[in-house]
Amino acid sequence: MAQFLKPIFTPSFNKQYKKLPIKLQRKFTKQLKYLVENYRHPSLRAKKMEGVNKFEARIDHHNRFTFQIEDSQIILRNIGPHDTGLGKK
Repeated sequence: MAQFLKPIFTPSFNKQYKKLPIKLQRKFTKQLKYLVENYRHPSLRAKKMEGVNKFEARIDHHNRFTFQIEDSQIILRNIGPHDTGLGKK
């Protein structure tokens, strides 16, 4: 049986998430299901960020989120439009 990773939401992630339109929140919920089962799921298009121990993944063409994997947890860091979702703005 596969072991699912436990999502942990940082305060900054929660703040950014609450500002998203409902439609985008629903899309993220779908992606979160894939993430906890298999962070390499093709729909996520997850890739390791250069120079840091973080990953980025897609919600859709314009929106991203970042996360770290520690032990059996996924720590969700940022979410939003491309640069915001990658923690750049």
